[in-house]
Amino acid sequence: MNASLRAISSALAVLAASLLLGGLTSWAQGVLPDALASFANSPSGWTVLTALLVAAARPSLTGGAALGVASFVTLVLGYTVASQLRGLSYDPVLWSVVGVIAGPFVGAAAAAIMGHRVVHAALGAGTLAGVLIADGIYGLTVVASDTSPVYWTLCLAAGAALIGVTATRLRTPRAAAGVVASAVAATGVLILGYGVLNGVS
Repeated sequence: MNASLRAISSALAVLAASLLLGGLTSWAQGVLPDALASFANSPSGWTVLTALLVAAARPSLTGGAALGVASFVTLVLGYTVASQLRGLSYDPVLWSVVGVIAGPFVGAAAAAIMGHRVVHAALGAGTLAGVLIADGIYGLTVVASDTSPVYWTLCLAAGAALIGVTATRLRTPRAAAGVVASAVAATGVLILGYGVLNGVS
């Protein structure tokens, strides 16, 4: 199989998996225990799924950015279809727009982690860690009264672990600084973004 066919095959696999997993998150909202239920209804949930699917495809940074958009939006569409099949009304516009905006960063970050460039991998890991940390902070503060703290605590732990593992794996002070700096930046931007989304939704 040549490179073009391999890329097309990987993209189709990512889209198919995204559609399926998006549908499953709708179903999971009524099945997951309270401690983990927020996974199916939080930005970090779809971000983690998008990142894992893109990472599995091992694309270039540009390809990862494109796949990030396609995966995130398809997750939203899968969720929408499954919700409608369950008799629930869901408007996919807002989160599709979020996917178009955030998808390139998530996809490129996932691709960077799987690549061989130290600085890119550090920045990519820090970006994804920031998503987890920001969501954990948001969950433990803004929606703490309505949700279990378990999932949000796991987000914080996973974000910290991703920073630590990446810094250890890359083994250079520059890489460690890049991971931490990008995680702090991503956390700050996303916390502001959550405030904006709360005002829109």
